Amino acid sequence: MSGLKQRYQEEVIPAMMDKFGYRNVMEVPKLEKVVVNVGLGEAIQNPKAIDAAIEDLKTITGQQPVVTKAKKSVAAFKVREGMRIGIKVTLRGNRMYDFVDRLVSIALPRVRDFRGISPRAFDGRGNYTLGLKEQLIFPEINYDKIDKVRGMDVTIVTTAKNDEEARELLRLMGMPFKAH
Repeated sequence: MSGLKQRYQEEVIPAMMDKFGYRNVMEVPKLEKVVVNVGLGEAIQNPKAIDAAIEDLKTITGQQPVVTKAKKSVAAFKVREGMRIGIKVTLRGNRMYDFVDRLVSIALPRVRDFRGISPRAFDGRGNYTLGLKEQLIFPEINYDKIDKVRGMDVTIVTTAKNDEEARELLRLMGMPFKAH
């Protein structure tokens, strides 16, 4: 069992039950999945960018990414329907817990001038989205092997009914939120 999953069971569940007055362990919100998405606008001019990004994301998450395609054509961006314009990975179970653990304890502290993540990036239904500017904050990425610095969006989907429950869940799991 991963360290974060064990911490969830030993520390987070009792703390959440006390704070929100849950009567049953099954009421306590938990992580459902983590989606890591990389948008590749440069793939329009350079189709090889997708292959490089796939390797990076595979190294970071330990799972094969899925290529996402444009749903509709946008002439202003020179995008046609069906073009490959991004990649994503959906993590569940132990891989999800391992990824969140590495994100919180290793990757985020490596961000330059890091003062915490915004506590306002919740969607109203208990899900949190975090934008990362570069893949280099993950120690698995070898600086010499990357062709271009790429950002990514990390969406953490929880079973929480509202943002307050989700914020407390993520805070107890070690997410470094900024003080308002």
